[in-house]
Amino acid sequence: MKKYRCVVCGYVYDPAVGDDLSGIPPGTAFEDLPDDWTCPMCGASKSEFEPVD
Repeated sequence: MKKYRCVVCGYVYDPAVGDDLSGIPPGTAFEDLPDDWTCPMCGASKSEFEPVD
């Protein structure tokens, strides 16, 4: 599963880790995050994320 980086603050969403602060369990692909999910660091929307190579 691909990691995604917030272009606003640099936070990297790692699907292997999930997002404990938002109740997203490990193993959740970025594409499977709820549409209203936001960056746990700065609050940016999913549209503000880009894939990490």
